[in-house]
Amino acid sequence: MMRNMFLFLVLLLTGACQGEPATVPVTDPQIQLLIQGATEQIGKTLFYDSSYRRLDYPGGDIPIERGVCTDVVIRAFRHVDLDLQVRVHQDMRKAFSKYPRRWGLKTTDRNIDHRRVPNLQTFFKRQGKALPITQNSADYRAGDVVTWNVSNGLAHIGMVSNYKSSDGQRLLIVHNIGAGAQMEDVLFEFEITGHYRYFP
Repeated sequence: MMRNMFLFLVLLLTGACQGEPATVPVTDPQIQLLIQGATEQIGKTLFYDSSYRRLDYPGGDIPIERGVCTDVVIRAFRHVDLDLQVRVHQDMRKAFSKYPRRWGLKTTDRNIDHRRVPNLQTFFKRQGKALPITQNSADYRAGDVVTWNVSNGLAHIGMVSNYKSSDGQRLLIVHNIGAGAQMEDVLFEFEITGHYRYFP
């Protein structure tokens, strides 16, 4: 109850809603935990910080008050005991040539590999989790992961929540695009480059 009230206040203060936001029901316990793991970052992750840091392994994370867009997804998945740091690192060790080479790396780096959007896209595709990209809001479910190219050409990632937009037509996205973890109506704001559903 307190968590829901806190989330409502955050949404109200950030202008994401004019009243208590409507939700769609989520019955799958894993999806419930996944969404909880994303929404609980709102009000805690306050800054966008893309600096390189050495991380523990497994379970490595930067301080909760900081992060980038990928950290929203990574932290959400850890809520369901799925460590993308480990999963991506293990898959990259098996199939390094399948992953993007845009950073000039010659081997894996478990401090940063999972925090790069193109690597997460590759990982999700290789796990068979990719879905068609559409402009139909009904195709995007709570707990889905979406990637975009934003206006400055950078790759971006976020998670679909179970909270509806003010007009009820879309689900809000939990992401960090520069001002910390936020929940916003941005599903079709940018060019969608990937749509993934880890749990059926």
